[in-house]
Amino acid sequence: MKVNTQSVNFSADIKLIDFIQKKMDKLDMFYDKIIQSDVYLKVENTSDKENKIFEAKVSVPGDSFVVKKQCKSFEEGVDMAVASLERQLKKRKEKLRART
Repeated sequence: MKVNTQSVNFSADIKLIDFIQKKMDKLDMFYDKIIQSDVYLKVENTSDKENKIFEAKVSVPGDSFVVKKQCKSFEEGVDMAVASLERQLKKRKEKLRART
């Protein structure tokens, strides 16, 4: 799956982009009809330690899932967002199975 990664107000490290790609690729195991995914990385200018925002939008036929997480590090945000997307995709797959 192709992951379009955009970093706002900073340039993302290649290691971070590879990490995101690897984690997002795992979503293919749960739902094989993913069309595309867009990832936005943002850093807020606040004194708060949790100033990194990870936002992911996953498009599937007829729907799209958006997850937004704010954490201390992007890696932590990726892990939490992928776990959330995983649950949503499993739920969607079960709904589709129930219809047939």
